[in-house]
Amino acid sequence: MSGIASGRARTSAPTLHDVARAAGVSLATASRVLNGSTRNVAESYRERVEAAAAELGYTANLSAQATARGTSEIIALLVADIADPYFAQIAAGVARGADEAGLVMTIAVTERDPEREARLVRALRGQQPRGLILAASRTSESMHPSIRTDVDALAAAGARTVALGRGADRLRSVLIDNARGARDLGRALGTYGYRRAIVLAAGEGILTSDDRSAGFAEGFADAGGVVLKVYRGGFTRESGASLMTQALTDGIQPGTLVFAISDLVAIGAMSAVRDAGRDVGSDIAVCGFDDIPAGRDVTPALTTVSVPLDQVGYSALRAAVDEEWDAAASPLALSVLLRGSTPLLP
Repeated sequence: MSGIASGRARTSAPTLHDVARAAGVSLATASRVLNGSTRNVAESYRERVEAAAAELGYTANLSAQATARGTSEIIALLVADIADPYFAQIAAGVARGADEAGLVMTIAVTERDPEREARLVRALRGQQPRGLILAASRTSESMHPSIRTDVDALAAAGARTVALGRGADRLRSVLIDNARGARDLGRALGTYGYRRAIVLAAGEGILTSDDRSAGFAEGFADAGGVVLKVYRGGFTRESGASLMTQALTDGIQPGTLVFAISDLVAIGAMSAVRDAGRDVGSDIAVCGFDDIPAGRDVTPALTTVSVPLDQVGYSALRAAVDEEWDAAASPLALSVLLRGSTPLLP
């Protein structure tokens, strides 16, 4: 088949007709091979078509395929902050599943802004994705009205939308039991001898933050502890440092426990404690949530709740593409990891 285009310069992109002619098959056969048809094609024909396409440099027109099928081979993932290791690990899981399913993942960043999220969903709808995964934490159990409209339109075209955690309306969901994980952490640290704690949280009304804060307070109280104050900011390292600086200004007694709603917030808080000339662990204990790799590398290592973030992403991808889905499945298991940042008290 070599020499298909030799001796002449090609002035336009090769077409499906060119591939069919070079392979010596019908246009319909070439289309079935290259456009992902579910109809069977003899292996000898498939090999000839794929060899011709490779030699000619032919690539399928994804827009045309999407128009014909109603959906493209794209999985769209919306995250709040791509720099946050929490979302990066979820994205890795989605990417792993997308690769298995022969799909391409695209990522958009909402910056935790509902209006921005709505605009992004509208724009992604134009790409006719096979599925849409909403990974950013929601502020209520109902989504933005315009997002609901676009999600319904995607469903009518054959695309599924999947949400992480609560706030999913009637969508398929991958649940993370934030409240239970934080409750287990609060109880465990209460048994370590801690009796006073403060919480570094996000703005009131953000479901992930509220679930983690409430769960920790409940578990800590069960073990005889009390949450003295909740400081509110965001999910970033900078927010953790800022909130911790404010707490230190207000005054924190030695032996106080700091619960941050994410490891990133906790790492920021640890920096602020050191900047104030105080020690993490022996003076002020700090714990987080998520178990990002950086939490294992800081000194002392960060006590946290381990969330299987890669599996969360992978499960979300499967929820988007699989016909069967167990809506009653239990949330993914979380586990408490006690490390040096919360030493056992005498």
